[in-house]
Amino acid sequence: MKRMLLLIFLIITVPAFSQPVNENSFYSLRITSTHTVFPDTARVNGHLYDSVLYSAKDHYSDSSVIIIIPRNFKPTKKIDMVFWFHGWFNNIDSAAKRFQLIQQFIASNCNAILVIPETTKDAPDSYGGKLEQPNMFKGLVNDVLVKLKKEKYISKKCKAGNIVLAGHSGAYRVIAYILQNGGLPVKEVLLFDALYSQVDKFLNWIKEDTSHYFVHWYTNEGGGTDEVTAEMIQLLQKENIHYFTLEETDVRPKDFPERGIIFIHSKRGHNDIINKPDNFKLLLENSVLKINK
Repeated sequence: MKRMLLLIFLIITVPAFSQPVNENSFYSLRITSTHTVFPDTARVNGHLYDSVLYSAKDHYSDSSVIIIIPRNFKPTKKIDMVFWFHGWFNNIDSAAKRFQLIQQFIASNCNAILVIPETTKDAPDSYGGKLEQPNMFKGLVNDVLVKLKKEKYISKKCKAGNIVLAGHSGAYRVIAYILQNGGLPVKEVLLFDALYSQVDKFLNWIKEDTSHYFVHWYTNEGGGTDEVTAEMIQLLQKENIHYFTLEETDVRPKDFPERGIIFIHSKRGHNDIINKPDNFKLLLENSVLKINK
């Protein structure tokens, strides 16, 4: 993880050349939730990493959640949701801007809601806080639904539909624990250079339902994600679970595998595979989510 820390620090100091989002294409809400990652007792005194203390006040106290509703969103009885979790040395605002998350989500034309909960804020830590606890994620989903109902974006009878968990880098841990303890079914997992450990949790989830969709888009620059990917592939082979392996240069939107377990290898940088080009958009367009037409 130290190699990953250095890599991320060097890359995020370079300005991102993101295009502005058309604010007329979506509605944005910001809430706080007692069911998100922090504050949490395990970080009440902050966290020491590489002899640097990251204080609870500055890095482990923000319970903000961004909710994005496309202007053309058509609510049904069940509301599909995409949750994005950011990686080290980021926060929900910096990640959304740098990786053009809102722009890509809107451009995918998915009939869903994008939710970006704060995790560790601007620090090197993958700990998932309260979202590692049983049913805490279920509470977060309910808080989002309550806000959407209060603001009259959805009806009072709406419930959660398909749930997609997506994230970059250090987001792997909170996503893995949500799969194990979240209390709600998750249909898809979309990882960007984020498979550092917790393979057992991902495998258990994959084996629960053959319709589960798992993608890991990885590099050789992620500080070990390529090695853990190779280990996971070996375990899938032992379990006789089918999977696809692709080189990024061979990815064609029209030829993308419809479902299944997919590993996409990139020769590019750790922070370059999300929106250069818009690969988050590509995966959403091939997801279980309904596309607005």
